[in-house]
Amino acid sequence: MIDKALLKLLVCPKSKAPLKQVGDELVCEVSGLAYPIKDGIPILLVEEARKLD
Repeated sequence: MIDKALLKLLVCPKSKAPLKQVGDELVCEVSGLAYPIKDGIPILLVEEARKLD
């Protein structure tokens, strides 16, 4: 789980919109992308993101 204070600072690198944690991903509803969290570290690279259905 990402620290709540850190999560408030993180934004989607594509849309600059806020992210919310869903399981082991950080989700951006604006851009429709989900960024993985690997070993507790958010991977905020558009190339690594998964498109939401």
